[in-house]
Amino acid sequence: EHSTEISGKLLLKMDSHLAIAGSVKARGGIYEVMKYAEQLALKNNMIGEDDDYSIMAQKKYRDFFNRYKIQVGSTGNLGLSIGITSAALGFNVIVHMSSDAKQWKKDLLRSKGAQVVEYDSDFSKAVEEGRKLSDRDPMSYFVDDENSMNLFLGYAVAARRLKMQLNEMNIYIDEKHPLFVYLPCGVGGAPGGITYGLKSVYGDNVHCFFVEPTHAPSMLIGMVTGLHNDICVQDLGIDGKTHADGLAVGRPSKLVGKIMENLLGGIFTVDDYKLYDNMRLLHDSENINIEPSACAAFQGVIKMEASEEGKRYVMEHGLKSKMNDSVHIAWATGGRLVPEEINSQFLETHLQS
Repeated sequence: EHSTEISGKLLLKMDSHLAIAGSVKARGGIYEVMKYAEQLALKNNMIGEDDDYSIMAQKKYRDFFNRYKIQVGSTGNLGLSIGITSAALGFNVIVHMSSDAKQWKKDLLRSKGAQVVEYDSDFSKAVEEGRKLSDRDPMSYFVDDENSMNLFLGYAVAARRLKMQLNEMNIYIDEKHPLFVYLPCGVGGAPGGITYGLKSVYGDNVHCFFVEPTHAPSMLIGMVTGLHNDICVQDLGIDGKTHADGLAVGRPSKLVGKIMENLLGGIFTVDDYKLYDNMRLLHDSENINIEPSACAAFQGVIKMEASEEGKRYVMEHGLKSKMNDSVHIAWATGGRLVPEEINSQFLETHLQS
């Protein structure tokens, strides 16, 4: 394909390399688990609000948390985030995984002490089953990727972190220096939370876009029809199957779609083969490795500059004269925990267009 000239700066936000969970899901997942642990400990007079919470790593706290269970439904990275964090604190944790979930993610979770329940069906089913089982157990807490406000708020904090990083690089976003952010999107929680946070920090000077696989554009369909979680991609004859395991979601979040209606700039879709092509380009040019799912972000950058819709957006928002002073951020959502041999397989994968 011909190359696309990008006006302005292009940066990679490497949530792919966040500590503990190695993905954007560290933000929401760790926040929600810690908040639940805090609530339990406060309610049972195990800690006071002024205490140093690192005491929760002691054996008596682990024994206390061991009476409780945390459950989550996931295609992969949220499962890793919740599973690793919960197990580290001593909780019993069960991760309900859809058929799209990669084997290495299941293996890693089990090695950390999490219980993994596998389903032959998709993400929505794994979440539904997990929720049902958790609701039946009074000692169990369910992290609900489709509806959780705690996850959403954990992701939203990313905007403040980003602003500090940009300021340290002497990059200031204002009316003359707009910011464009491209976020891979599955059920919508992480990109939605980040968008909400960015809009609260930068207002009209930030333009956020989701990128979804062509075979699982759930948020796109939910928002275009206005039906949100009352429609799934299968209703339109789309199979929901994609190599982008973290984005393999057929039904979007009810919570997020409605919040996004007045905040989101737009949604792009990407063919699976481009995920691997972009992954190779990043590996070859920068020696950075991120998951195929995360490489969806680059499609947004390209389409913003090269597609008719992208150009129309620029014109309609009076941005044409500012593009050379703009900043584009591709949000890398996962990758650090990918085993070396799997990464090599990804780099060798060539799909037909």
